[in-house]
Amino acid sequence: MSARDLILGRLRATAITNKPELPDVTGWFATHRRHEDQDQRIARLRTALEAVHAEIHDTINADWPELLLQIAATKGLCKLVIGTETPHGAALEARQPTSLKLVRYEQSIEAWRDTLFDDVDAGLTMARSAIAETGSLVVWPTASEPRLMSLVPPINFVLLDVTTIHADLHTAMTVEGWKDAMPTNALLICGPSKTADIQQTLAYGAHGPRELVVLLCHPQGATA
Repeated sequence: MSARDLILGRLRATAITNKPELPDVTGWFATHRRHEDQDQRIARLRTALEAVHAEIHDTINADWPELLLQIAATKGLCKLVIGTETPHGAALEARQPTSLKLVRYEQSIEAWRDTLFDDVDAGLTMARSAIAETGSLVVWPTASEPRLMSLVPPINFVLLDVTTIHADLHTAMTVEGWKDAMPTNALLICGPSKTADIQQTLAYGAHGPRELVVLLCHPQGATA
């Protein structure tokens, strides 16, 4: 029997006489949560993201591809990576852009590492939701949109349906049922990558995208 087995055996054999009570997290949030409507949550999220130099654009669900292409042209982007067999990727491909090459993430990282790290200008991902309280975008990596899509390209375009903005993290976790099915890596993106490690000088893009461009997609007919 190994030392590890002996230690675990002693721990498991120890009776817990005074089991600590779990905090009433749900009850606490019920009395401390802000009661805001959708417009107020959008405004709070926007303020938090813009405070950390994220770029925010309003659009509607039918028009975001044209907006993205306009932004890409303004920034002089040539190549953008999209997910494999995603509805938003297909919507962008359907526009058949001539000034922006769309590259699907359909190879293993080993097969195209150099291209992804050195030859892609931006990536497009869909946010699962957002958290107004902390100004966070919830990105849920899948096989179609791997985690590296939002971490490697210098510019990260994120689509966000404004109807999925939650007041706080607790609401997001409970409403979406995070405890039932979590990915290997769930991302909370609160702005472009930045660091001040060197001489306390703030620098963007040190550990990820230097620019975060958020497209707030409003329902059809809404005032964007």
